[in-house]
Amino acid sequence: MEFITQNQAITSLRMINPTIDQPRASLRSRFLLHLIIVSLLFFVPPCSSQTWDGVVITQADYQGLQAVKQELIDPKGFLRSWNGSGLSACSGGWSGIKCAQGQVIVIQLPWKSLGGRISEKIGQLQALRKLSLHDNNLGGSIPMSLGLIPNLRGVQLFNNRLTGSIPASLGVSRFLQTLDLSNNLLSEIIPPNLAASSRLLRLNLSFNSLSGQIPVSLSRSSSLQFLALDHNNLSGPILDTWGSKIRGTLPSELSKLTKLRTLDISRNSVSGHIPETLGNISSLTHLDLSQNKLTGEIPISISDLDSLSFFNVSYNNLSGPVPTLLSQKFNSSSFVGNLLLCGYSVSTPCPTLPSPSPEKERKSSHRNLSTKDIILIASGALLIVMLILVCVLCCLLRKKVNETKSKGGEAGPGAAAAKTEKGAEAEAGGETGGKLVHFDGPMAFTADDLLCATAEIMGKSTYGTVYKATLEDGSQVAVKRLREKITKSQKEAYYLGPKGEKLVVFDYMSRGSLATFLHARGPDVHINWPTRMSLIKGMARGLFYLHTHANIIHGNLTSSNVLLDENINAKISDYGLSRLMTAAAGSSVIATAGALGYRAPELSKLKKANTKTDVYSLGVIILELLTGKSPSEALNGVDLPQWVATAVKEEWTNEVFDLELLNDVNTMGDEILNTLKLALHCVDPTPSTRPEAQQVMTQLGEIRPEETATTSEPLIDVPEASASTSQ
Repeated sequence: MEFITQNQAITSLRMINPTIDQPRASLRSRFLLHLIIVSLLFFVPPCSSQTWDGVVITQADYQGLQAVKQELIDPKGFLRSWNGSGLSACSGGWSGIKCAQGQVIVIQLPWKSLGGRISEKIGQLQALRKLSLHDNNLGGSIPMSLGLIPNLRGVQLFNNRLTGSIPASLGVSRFLQTLDLSNNLLSEIIPPNLAASSRLLRLNLSFNSLSGQIPVSLSRSSSLQFLALDHNNLSGPILDTWGSKIRGTLPSELSKLTKLRTLDISRNSVSGHIPETLGNISSLTHLDLSQNKLTGEIPISISDLDSLSFFNVSYNNLSGPVPTLLSQKFNSSSFVGNLLLCGYSVSTPCPTLPSPSPEKERKSSHRNLSTKDIILIASGALLIVMLILVCVLCCLLRKKVNETKSKGGEAGPGAAAAKTEKGAEAEAGGETGGKLVHFDGPMAFTADDLLCATAEIMGKSTYGTVYKATLEDGSQVAVKRLREKITKSQKEAYYLGPKGEKLVVFDYMSRGSLATFLHARGPDVHINWPTRMSLIKGMARGLFYLHTHANIIHGNLTSSNVLLDENINAKISDYGLSRLMTAAAGSSVIATAGALGYRAPELSKLKKANTKTDVYSLGVIILELLTGKSPSEALNGVDLPQWVATAVKEEWTNEVFDLELLNDVNTMGDEILNTLKLALHCVDPTPSTRPEAQQVMTQLGEIRPEETATTSEPLIDVPEASASTSQ
């Protein structure tokens, strides 16, 4: 095949009939000039119709692409454009091809139903940086020549039917950053040099038939951030081989993976102690050691992992006290199933003194108690019984006073600071009194009922601690106990109930927060796209209601403040509390939101939230649902919105989505992509370009229209409506 330029074509036309009789030269020259002009007019349009930019693909790359096409089966005709002279190959005319200076740098053809095999001639594409052929029906082996391409950075061949072994040549690719060969039929061993690249960030070989020992080099890589080897037949120390049923202990060399973010060895048979050196992996954000046979105590060094957002050691044989910082940061579901573990909830307190050894018990049993000892023991027991009786009588007395008060009719403003006949202080709201209004009907319980109820800590936030309270009648409510010194004075806010207590009561949501639902679920729990879209729409409707109808700025919207009811409907909580808080407490909330990755960039200067900052936080939560990543994770040194925006700009869009969403791409790909665009619009660094909550809600309705009519009631939680607070 010969390639010619426009100048070459013109020159060839000028060489028509070079020998002309001199007497007739003038006439023939005029005729020849007209012929040249007419020929040029007819020659130029074919080039312009291909939008040719003047850059011609190199001969080697053209031949390499033709060889690749020849060995592929293209039932849907996506490669029909790979024809002709190659003039348009580097100007967008060839599907899935991108070039730089005439050389192919990207082949991107996912979800195209391609069959056949990958040609060895792909090695002729010496400038290739990214090969993305995932989610096709490709068979055969991976070409050895692929690993010899010097500038190769990303290989995505997952979800195909590739066979044979992993080429050892991939281990010598110096610039390789991402290698995903998961869900194929690959066999034999993992090449020992596969992790030799100092730039390798992601390696996914899961769901194959690989066997043999896991290379030691994988545990020594200084760059590796994600490693998945599960569902193979591997043996030896591992990092993430769920499904391989690995036995043995955790190697202390794990601490050498200084950039590791996710460590998941759940559902294996790993035994021994948790290495103290795990606390040295400062980049770790996700640590799941659940459902193994680990013993000993939880190392206190893990408490030093500031970036850790998910932690689970449930269902092991661990013992001893849970480090205080871990018990405060994670709920009881992270520790259950360890019979000898204590201190992670109210119902599992640790003993104040260690139990005496059997030998000491035998010695003490032979010693006779003196009269003094007996008197002291009896006095102590009597004192405890009397204290219990006094507490019970106080509860009954307060309950009786409340019942008398409720039967006596509605109290006026001056009755809030009144005294009962017996001198007991009634529930009051300050010097000038106050009136508590219940929007959801009469109060079904008193503050004393709450104080006497059994409680279990659910979590802690900037505002205070949240408890699950079970009342005497068996009903459950969520109670937020506000922290001291963060609320305004009595002249600005009033609290009804016993002095010293500020309690906000709202409905108990059995499914917990969206953050827990998304990041702390088991490996068998999958969240499909319709469920995620329903949650996104629910949050948008709730935020629209707050901004438009309630005239409330949330100011602290995170996935932890979005609660889920039994039907997985989103309920926005913790709104309106900023009106009760001091300026210092409000600044602390904004700072916390920034640390977690939800704060709009302009809040670092404004210090005051508005509708646009709320929309930014909503956009971050949408990205959280799309990517499956927690915003608190540092992704290559940038926050979640920046990471997604960079990936989309570099056309690695497929890399940002949660792997679970890939099952829905074929049928709902447009919805997912359009939602991603909307989320990036919400997190635009310029506040004026962000949409309002109403616009977000409207666009979501256009992306995925409602199948059935929905109620106009906003899907938000209303803590103020059932709030009962006291001071």
